[in-house]
Amino acid sequence: MLVPIFTLKLNHKINPRMVTLGKYDGKHPNLTAATTAGKVFVHNPHTRMANASGRAIEASVDSDVSLLSINQQVSAVCAGSLDSLGVNDVLMVGTQTNLLAYDVQNNTDVFYKDAPDGVNAIAVGQLGDIETPLAIIGGNCSLQGYDSEGNDLFWTVTGDNVCSLVLCDVTNDGDKELIVGSEDFDIRVFRKDEIISEMTETEAITALCSMANNRFGYALANGTVGVYENNSRYWRIKSKNQAVSIHSFDLNGDGVPELITGWSNGKVDARSDRTGEVIFKDNLSSSVAGIVEGDYRMDGHSELICCSVEGEVRGYLPASQEQKGNLMDTNVEQETIRELSQRKQNLLLELKNYEENAKAGQAERPSGMGELDKAQMGIIPANTQLQTSLTVNPGDANKPPHVELSVSTTNDTIVRSVLIFAEGIFEGESHVVHPSVQNLSNCLKVQVVPPKDVPVDLHIKAFVGGKSSNQYHVFELTRQLPRFSMYLPCPDDTPEPKSSVAFTVNERVQRVLMWINQNFLLNEDITCKGDLNIGFISLRGSGPVFINMQANGQVTIKTDDLDLAGDLIQAIANFLGIEDLQVTADFPMHMEELKNVLHKVDEFHSVRQKLTAEMADHSNLIRSLVVRAEDARLMGDMRNMRRGYMELFDLNRDLINGYKIRCTNHQELLNCLKLVNQTIQKAGQLRVGKFKTQVVSSCREAIKTNNISALFKIIKTGAS
Repeated sequence: MLVPIFTLKLNHKINPRMVTLGKYDGKHPNLTAATTAGKVFVHNPHTRMANASGRAIEASVDSDVSLLSINQQVSAVCAGSLDSLGVNDVLMVGTQTNLLAYDVQNNTDVFYKDAPDGVNAIAVGQLGDIETPLAIIGGNCSLQGYDSEGNDLFWTVTGDNVCSLVLCDVTNDGDKELIVGSEDFDIRVFRKDEIISEMTETEAITALCSMANNRFGYALANGTVGVYENNSRYWRIKSKNQAVSIHSFDLNGDGVPELITGWSNGKVDARSDRTGEVIFKDNLSSSVAGIVEGDYRMDGHSELICCSVEGEVRGYLPASQEQKGNLMDTNVEQETIRELSQRKQNLLLELKNYEENAKAGQAERPSGMGELDKAQMGIIPANTQLQTSLTVNPGDANKPPHVELSVSTTNDTIVRSVLIFAEGIFEGESHVVHPSVQNLSNCLKVQVVPPKDVPVDLHIKAFVGGKSSNQYHVFELTRQLPRFSMYLPCPDDTPEPKSSVAFTVNERVQRVLMWINQNFLLNEDITCKGDLNIGFISLRGSGPVFINMQANGQVTIKTDDLDLAGDLIQAIANFLGIEDLQVTADFPMHMEELKNVLHKVDEFHSVRQKLTAEMADHSNLIRSLVVRAEDARLMGDMRNMRRGYMELFDLNRDLINGYKIRCTNHQELLNCLKLVNQTIQKAGQLRVGKFKTQVVSSCREAIKTNNISALFKIIKTGAS
């Protein structure tokens, strides 16, 4: 369905996921990518740079590649227009400390900003109803958006380090939302600074791309790629290779783009947006670095452009009708042969089983088929049923705490093996249990340890038969693990936590009781006639949690775990259909930790400024020493020349040591800022709707003005 129309060999190695295409003069598309040498190259086969005196220099006299020296390790690149007319694109280059917006056409900086949280991903475009396009950067648990003048118009926090960003109209309301993939396995959809939906995946989300009809594609670090429609997964597949880059491109001209994936083994494939079925594939000689789209030959046709890490660039166009016929014939032949061969193998295996059963059934015995024959054939009584149960096991010296899944039959048939498929619980997402012949029985127990408080579907397949069976009957069923399954009811003498959250809901006690019975794994449903007061102990070490509700709708949750409090509030609000909820929170231990972290942040900032000033002084001194030493050499004064270069050597060593200290200081600063951002995000998670957005924005203002007392008050009361 795609035919390669051009191949380029660029003599620059390309960093994975750091490829973009921009029209910097408003007309001609330029392929742009970050290299492994801390530079960004711009391939422009159509025009030359207007100004040769800026940051970018041409690689050689007759080269159509310009090099932009960043002098730091590049972490993200993206091209897009920051003006409302959308004519000329600006190149955005991110590092772990800065963001550069660069006008490639005029070879000048648009703006240069410090990014204390680093830049892991960049998206350029219109967000919601914000009037001007933004360059949105995702870093250390934070999201920040800049306009064309470098003004900070958007800021919010997210749960973990950002891995990928994309702007997409998920809700079909005409305004684009920001989709954020992070290291904590979550995909979050932001309407401006409000989270409107969260989807939990099984690995870090390494790539996102916008598709048609409120769909978006995603790729995970474990080789999974797939498509979401709104907040529901449409389809997904998993590969042993890693998906480096994904892009949407219309192969067959039906107006609906397919999902194009570039893999770490050099494979490029296109999958149907509806089913995930491969409809095209090709191979590059090395790992794919990025996939972009543009009219690179300026002939009116938009090409799909794939780049490899070794600098190979290949452009594809949808095949013409004649070529498509030839290609389709060849592909259809190969695909048909492969499918028929697979079907043949399956039918032969099925035929073999039927023949063996027929032989056993036709054995000449006076009394007909014996019980032994039936057992060997795996024939089980017609009334055999498979039963499952889930219980919480606190564990012991030999076993960690876990949820115990019991799979049993209603008679003396044995459970020979159990296969369980569950996302995010087992390594590889599936788990097989098959006891030894000595331990065969009609009941099999499986340990399940959910790592997070999310509801999980357990897809169970059980092989049931007799003890001497060669063939087995397969039972299939699905059980859902409740969201809060790793909790046990508290003993009566459990001390109450010192931290708590309180809020009021316009609901009856029985509704909240229904939520508890559905979301916690209990041996029997809890009942109460008056006020609700129940306690659970976490099997993950988060301590006890007490839930109290009075008849007037006042709810108090006591727990020392800020994350757990947020999860409980979000789950209750979702169950009760609450759109806006204000909460009063009291977490003295967390506030003390935050106070200490903020104190460290101030210390790291002052140390950083001091080190920067010292390095600047050393740099100036080095210049003067080089000049003096060279003067001495020209005058033949070897003694003073040697002395000058010895001083220069010592000063250079001090400069390198100072830089190492500065790097360590910066890493510690990043860790502290991450804790601050995560605390703000957790404080927002305690609220719902507009109050959640209000807390995050108010905390941001308090940090900008260094008003620590206001910050603590906002986290506690939800308002400044």
